[in-house]
Amino acid sequence: MSGPERDPGLQPERTRLAWRRTTLSCTVVALLAGKQALHDGTGPAGIVALSLSVLAWLGFLGVANRRVQGMGTARPRTLGPREAAAAAVCTVALAVFAAAMLF
Repeated sequence: MSGPERDPGLQPERTRLAWRRTTLSCTVVALLAGKQALHDGTGPAGIVALSLSVLAWLGFLGVANRRVQGMGTARPRTLGPREAAAAAVCTVALAVFAAAMLF
C-alpha cells in the first residue's frame, strides 16, 4: 500500500534552478582560471592547478547533472551524504585550485 500522492509544487523546479546556477558559477570560475593560465603564461605549477580545476569542474558537473536528472522524477530522492560531500569537495577544490593560479 502506497502513501498519499505527493504534491511537490514548485520545489523541484527551484532546486533544479539552484543546481543550474551553481553549475554556471563553477563554469565561470573554471573559465577564468583557464584565461588566467593562457594570458599570463603560467609555469608548470599553474598548468597543474588548471588541470586540477578542470577535473574538479567536471566532477561537479557530474554530480549536478545526476541531481538535476533525478529531480525530474515523480518522487525525487533526497541528496545523499556521498553526493553532497562530492559536490562540496569539488566546489572547495575548484576554489583552491583557481586561487593557486594567482600565485
